[in-house]
Amino acid sequence: MRTQVAIIGAGPAGLLLGALLYRAGIEHVVIEQRSADYVLGRIRAGVLEQVMVDLLDEAGVSERLHAEGLPHDGVGLCFGGRRQRIDLHALTGKRVTVYGQTEVTRDLMEHRQAAGLKTVYEAENVEIEGFDGERPVVIFRHGGVEQRLEADFIAGCDGFHGVCRASVPPGAITTFEKVYPFGWLGVLADVPPVSDELIYANTERGFMLASMRSKTRSRYYVQCGLDEKVEQWSDAAFWDELRRRLPAEDAERLVTSPAIEKSIAPLRSFVAEPMRFGRLFLAGDAAHIVPPTGAKGLNLAAADVGRLARGLAEHYAGSSEGLDRYSERALARIWKAERFSWWFTSLMHRFPENGAFGAKMQLAELEYLSGSLAAQTAMAENYVGLPLAYS
Repeated sequence: MRTQVAIIGAGPAGLLLGALLYRAGIEHVVIEQRSADYVLGRIRAGVLEQVMVDLLDEAGVSERLHAEGLPHDGVGLCFGGRRQRIDLHALTGKRVTVYGQTEVTRDLMEHRQAAGLKTVYEAENVEIEGFDGERPVVIFRHGGVEQRLEADFIAGCDGFHGVCRASVPPGAITTFEKVYPFGWLGVLADVPPVSDELIYANTERGFMLASMRSKTRSRYYVQCGLDEKVEQWSDAAFWDELRRRLPAEDAERLVTSPAIEKSIAPLRSFVAEPMRFGRLFLAGDAAHIVPPTGAKGLNLAAADVGRLARGLAEHYAGSSEGLDRYSERALARIWKAERFSWWFTSLMHRFPENGAFGAKMQLAELEYLSGSLAAQTAMAENYVGLPLAYS
């Protein structure tokens, strides 16, 4: 097989890149290790920045998003018995949209199928070679037969544990990582949300996030220990703990039901530099991870592939600047998002090792944020997403 761009990974980043390349008339093939059902079944984030909404508009894959997504103009911060609303729209002129990553993936899959674009699911033993030269190739087995896909470029959209970053020689890449000493226990349930907007809470019992996927499906999280297991948490135990961490007026509105999905996710910050190695480009979780506190993971991945798609289109039109500066420009925005996610995580979670002094410092910063329009504006600018500059 021969194509212009080989995309490794059929998550939302790889699929969005494919949709953008299709729009630009660039040939490509998507290679995915897992089955389509497995990819679609992954439960992930659901808060979209305007940058991502704009990219889905550009790709022609946003009709259902605009019909069913929930625009949010603000978020709530709860601490010390107080509640502070951050008015995102009034402070920045922008908003975020709640629309589940599963739904984004479904829309991109259906768009791809309708356009007749080639996707290889359940590709085994995927390897990439030659990306440091002129003829990169993807080698894999499919249906028991070894396949070779030659391409001009390879886009590594295959996640933190994927083959693309692992194929880069160790001396050519530098990684930065922070692992947090806690995780998030999350539950998805078909119940109405307790609030029309997301609630982030710093409580004596630990962090809590009340989120949603729709007006009838809610997503809740509580901070938990890294040594805890999902099996230790019955549905009843989770709802009881959530009720303890919710503000009293919201706890009264809490509706419970059996969980659709329950999982514990560790939190980490991670960046790999650079993001280009010859004709291999890393994007999304293959290059960076953020703690989910600021809802940046999916949005950063979308910004990466938006930038990469623009650079590839410019390349085929005769200009190499976009690809040559892809890594530099992407990382400048990524590190700002990493900073915000680290700051917000540090502000809202309990760090046992920081003791009573650390808790007082959190409270002092939250009180300052509550009383300062400048501080609220800075938070709002970062929460809605920094602009995606192409130059």
